[in-house]
Amino acid sequence: REIKQRIKRRLLEEFDLRKMDTGPVTDVGKQSEVKMSALKKIEELVARECESIADRADRSRLVQVLLDETVGLGPLEGLLRDPDITEIMVNGKDKIFIEKKGKIHRTDVRFDSDNDVRIVTDRILAPVGRRVDESSPLVDARLADGSRVNIIIPPLSLAGPCITIRKFITDRLSPEDMVESGSLNQNMLEFLKVCVRIKKNIIISGGTGSGKTTLLNILSSFIPDDERIITIEDSAELKLQQEHVVPLESRPASIEGRGDVPIRRLVVNALRMRPDRIIVGECRGAEAIDMLQAMNTGHEGSLTTIHANTPQDAILRLATMVLWSGTELPDKAIKDQISAAIDVVVQTQRMFDGSRKITRISELSRHGDEIKTNDIFSYRQEGISESGNVSGAFEPTGYVPSFYEEIKQYGLELDKNIFSK
Repeated sequence: REIKQRIKRRLLEEFDLRKMDTGPVTDVGKQSEVKMSALKKIEELVARECESIADRADRSRLVQVLLDETVGLGPLEGLLRDPDITEIMVNGKDKIFIEKKGKIHRTDVRFDSDNDVRIVTDRILAPVGRRVDESSPLVDARLADGSRVNIIIPPLSLAGPCITIRKFITDRLSPEDMVESGSLNQNMLEFLKVCVRIKKNIIISGGTGSGKTTLLNILSSFIPDDERIITIEDSAELKLQQEHVVPLESRPASIEGRGDVPIRRLVVNALRMRPDRIIVGECRGAEAIDMLQAMNTGHEGSLTTIHANTPQDAILRLATMVLWSGTELPDKAIKDQISAAIDVVVQTQRMFDGSRKITRISELSRHGDEIKTNDIFSYRQEGISESGNVSGAFEPTGYVPSFYEEIKQYGLELDKNIFSK
């Protein structure tokens, strides 16, 4: 550790470790150039300062650690390189947790000081022109690989500087992968595929980390190639393979507090772009009213996600978000909008063992003044196996969706028996 600190002091003379300029997040060439320059200098210093370290592997590890701290994200780099880690949570300098295969674990990784954490936060924010300080103590950003980052510092965070990184997953799951992993069964998959093809408006509901975005990617893959798709996200996570996709991304305000472009503005703009489908990565604010109006005015087959624990909760949250828009609609009018716009709610859940399952697929219907959710499929948990895994079964409820006869109008087929108990 002494040797490491000595070399770090020498590196400070060569580089500004706090705001190492690796160029814009998209400038891969600049990043590579800076990295190679730093690597050369580090190797020289290690060769000169570390004669006492004879083992070549130990020297290589020291070089990697110093490189990570000089031009990378310090001790987080090893976690970022691990493909099985999906989330990294830094609670101050010495408490770093990860999510791996659906479960959260504490690691033995740590920063040397709170100042080292701040160096990393500044390095994350510098390429995207943002900052975090006492006047702006919380901020969202994105890494070069697309990973989403949230940073919050004292005095708001009592644990010291906190960093949460949701890694951008490059491996694209196939529908078959989801069936094989036990997220749903084949009949449910076929039903959802048909719902997308016949342009039903679908909301994916679930808690944090329940697999909403993964499922949104899967459902989006069923959209025909000849349709124009507009995607709208806070941070680009969707990986659509169709040719005619126009991805839009919201923009936060600059350091001066200007230039923000919220999701709602993009939804309104998307309506002028001649879309066949509009996909909103997550509906969580005033944009709900514009999304509902789009669904009700000829833009069928739209998809979005929402944070809610049940299909009924999803409807209540939508109604609340409509009110946030400042639109003075009576309760009945809001329910009319929702029941006319939303066809299917798909509920996702992260289970006790870390697995993710579709626990309900429901159709909405209007009964008097109330909106009813009619379950078509549900997951019945039976217990926990000896290995600690959740055991249960996906079951049809016997309810046949009201739009079943529409399927034939699109030249598609779906066995009606899949709905039988």
